[in-house]
Amino acid sequence: NTERVGMIHDGESRFSIKGKPIHHFLGTSTFSEYTVVHSGQVAKINREAPLDKVCIVSCGLSTGLGATLNVAKPKKGQSVAVFGLGAVGLGAAEGARIAGASRIIGVDLNSNRFEQAKKFGVTEFVNPKEHDKPVQQVIAEMTNGGVDRSVECTGSVQAMIQAFECVHD
Repeated sequence: NTERVGMIHDGESRFSIKGKPIHHFLGTSTFSEYTVVHSGQVAKINREAPLDKVCIVSCGLSTGLGATLNVAKPKKGQSVAVFGLGAVGLGAAEGARIAGASRIIGVDLNSNRFEQAKKFGVTEFVNPKEHDKPVQQVIAEMTNGGVDRSVECTGSVQAMIQAFECVHD
């Protein structure tokens, strides 16, 4: 998997500082002003698209949206918990909203994210730090036994376990 080792597919780096190679970030070096990338890692965007918005939407929103619509596949009227309300989580919430979920519970350690998350369909919010019991138990109590679907968008092993355990039997 050359995308994770810091070099592009031929095992080389196209960048250097004072003769020392600089590793690529996920095969793209997106923090460069100019870069060399594989054609499969390029997407053309409309010239009129506001770059300050496009850079945030990028792959995060589509990843969460796609994971929810294509993998979790909530049905109309079901409940969904979304763990992590960054770009991927907001995309997951939007996917749940598009699918017709009746309850979308956002879970995040940062309570300031709830207001923005409402715009993407989140109907309820849980901050695990504000409870004395495990968040999966809080969600099970809120939903009378657990949610129908759960999408984990943080990469945290602890959150993965919580997301799995908050789904009803």
